[in-house]
Amino acid sequence: MATETDRNLTTPLTTAEFAALGAGEVAYLKPMTSEELVRIFPQAPEIKPGLQLFALLSADGAPILVTDSREAATANAWEHELRMVSVH
Repeated sequence: MATETDRNLTTPLTTAEFAALGAGEVAYLKPMTSEELVRIFPQAPEIKPGLQLFALLSADGAPILVTDSREAATANAWEHELRMVSVH
């Protein structure tokens, strides 16, 4: 007979529940060009084409910081006590 714990382990997460996992705790770094930035985030200000950028994104994909330096993005994550994860 299944226990309450067993049922919780097999119940799939909703899209909203999955998106909220790691919120405020986990971030990932996404290298991108300035053209990709504008395509992914249309509200971003106009940026010179051809730049290599690094976006620090929250667990749900919301932008936290965009910079032209991987080190600056990583330092910002450390400063805000965010755990960096790799996304493949």
